[in-house]
Amino acid sequence: MSHALKIVPPHYTYDDYKLWEGRWELIKGIAHSMLPTPSVIHQTVSNHIAWVLGSQLDKCPTCTALLPVDWRIDEDTVVQPDNLVVCHPVAGAYLTRAPVLIFEVLSKSTALKDQNTKFSLYEREGVKYYVIVNAEDRCAKIFVLHEGCYIKLCDVGNESVDFDLGKCSIHFDFSLIWPQED
Repeated sequence: MSHALKIVPPHYTYDDYKLWEGRWELIKGIAHSMLPTPSVIHQTVSNHIAWVLGSQLDKCPTCTALLPVDWRIDEDTVVQPDNLVVCHPVAGAYLTRAPVLIFEVLSKSTALKDQNTKFSLYEREGVKYYVIVNAEDRCAKIFVLHEGCYIKLCDVGNESVDFDLGKCSIHFDFSLIWPQED
C-alpha cells in the first residue's frame, strides 16, 4: 500500500517578501514572480496611462497617480498594480489603504492573475474602479464596485470615461493610451 506524499507549498509573509530580489507579488502567502519584464507595448501603454492620469489630477489636491508601488494589504498579501490612483495621504514605504482606481495592463504571464485573483482581491478590498487593459486588442474593460461587487461599467477602445473619485473626477480619454499604429 503506497501513501501519497502531500506537498504543502511554503507560506510566505511580508517579512520574507522584504528580503527578495527582483519584482514579486505576494498573494495569500504565495509568491508570484513579476518576470519576465513587461513587453514594450505593455510599458508604452502603462506610461501613457500614467501621463493621462497625471495630467487629469494635476489640479486635485488630494488624489495622486502612481506607478507600481507596494500595496501591503495584510501580513501575507502585497501587490503592485501597474497604475493606480490614491485619494488619501501616502507615507512610508508602501500603501496600506485601497487605491480608488487601478489599471492592470495584461501580459501573457499575468493575465489570469489580473483577471481572476486580483479581480477578487481588489473587489474584496474596496477598490472603486478596476480597469483591465488589453494592449494587444486595444480594449479596456472597466468595472465599478457596487454594493461590494464589481459590475462591468463598459468596454472601451478609443472612447472617454468619467471616473468619480469622490473629492474630484477625471475625464479619461482612452484613445491617448494606445501606441501609434503604423
